[in-house]
Amino acid sequence: MIIDGKSIANEILESSKIKIKSFKVLPCLAAVVVGDYEASAIYVRNKARVCQQVGIEFLKYKFPSNIQQKKIIDLIKKLNSDKNITAILVQLPLPRHIDKRTIIESISPLKDVDAFTSENFSKAVLKNSNFWPCTPSGIIHLIKYTGIKIESSNCIVIGRSEIVGKPLALALLNLDASVTICHSKTINLTQRCIGADILISAVGNPKLVTENMVKPKAVVIDVGINYLDGKLCGDVDFEKVSKIASYITPVPGGVGPMTIAFLIKNILTLYENNLRTNES
Repeated sequence: MIIDGKSIANEILESSKIKIKSFKVLPCLAAVVVGDYEASAIYVRNKARVCQQVGIEFLKYKFPSNIQQKKIIDLIKKLNSDKNITAILVQLPLPRHIDKRTIIESISPLKDVDAFTSENFSKAVLKNSNFWPCTPSGIIHLIKYTGIKIESSNCIVIGRSEIVGKPLALALLNLDASVTICHSKTINLTQRCIGADILISAVGNPKLVTENMVKPKAVVIDVGINYLDGKLCGDVDFEKVSKIASYITPVPGGVGPMTIAFLIKNILTLYENNLRTNES
């Protein structure tokens, strides 16, 4: 079964659109973009389009790649104090001379839509909130949508990025899965993956996951975005692995739409949290 992330994401977006129509003031997302990364430009355009689709205001702040770090932080401080701004995201990656962690930590946790700040991430890990980064949230929703049981399942996550791999592994652990993280230094990757009930690859290596790495009837989630021979593809050899897996996500149309859908959900969570804070 192919997991149609696009149609599942559309369900989330439609329900979000209905909810937003009941708001007296529209939510507003501020996106900070540094440099001219082609992939980042595409991601930001997609986010702007979906925000417009559901009724969220979208503001983009663009800096050249040689911008001083202090100027970015100064902008973020202004956005933090602006009552009209619901949520802030800094599009990654950043140029090398910019310290990513310093920039992220300058975002108010009350407006940190990506849940990347130490405060928001630690709260989620310690089960003091259910506010996770967008891509891991989208992946878990996809798995749950299939009806596959996460509790007690053997999950393999290939990739240890701070955006996907690490938070996803911890979120699965909080759902009582047994989780193994594999990465570029992992020895005998095939042997580790073959026992997975749920196999998730998020490394950006085209066709890394082949049919001999996949347990029959496993759930395979492909987070990779790659170009091979001019065509978009994931980390999984889709054609061959789809004949073995019980469920599999395509690229495109799998995890990508879910990431943006959960960006919208996170914006609404921040908006509603802010309303409750002001009412109290």
